[in-house]
Amino acid sequence: MKIYTKTGDKGSTSLFGGKRISKSNIRIETYGTVDELNAAIGVAICEVTSEKIKKTLAKIQNDLFIVGGDLATPLNEEKMKILRTTDKMVTCLENEIDIFDVKLEKLKNFILPGGTKSAALLHFARTICRRTERKVVELSETEQINDEIVKYLNRLSDLLFIFARVENSNNNIPDIAWITE
Repeated sequence: MKIYTKTGDKGSTSLFGGKRISKSNIRIETYGTVDELNAAIGVAICEVTSEKIKKTLAKIQNDLFIVGGDLATPLNEEKMKILRTTDKMVTCLENEIDIFDVKLEKLKNFILPGGTKSAALLHFARTICRRTERKVVELSETEQINDEIVKYLNRLSDLLFIFARVENSNNNIPDIAWITE
């Protein structure tokens, strides 16, 4: 099987179910941003020192394929049997947040992205996650989508923030406080 199909050479692509739409469509932009988020997490995994965080991030990467497929398949598409983003996926992220957050020093002020390279990369992935969430909300204003997707992305950005702090803490690097003058 060849990697190229030539079916998108005129600027359109297919959703799951076969409907063709422009590559500039907000739906395509939205699940493309999920793909970008997944790639950023993959880069962060290369630098993360905690094996537990690496394992959790690998699970999240798999879950993001579900999120992307969910976004690529309109809710009214009944022919396709695809996995959808679930409340259980959201709860798993909340459980991870609860496990790791209790180990961290309480925040007294805003922090800047940085510290260790792994923390900086996790913060970078977090910002892509926030953009992804905004794109999903934008899509939801014109098309019906699975409500669990926004919840999942919202919790994921929180977890990425926590993971960045954990990476700094595990490496004895303090979070960088935002200093107002």
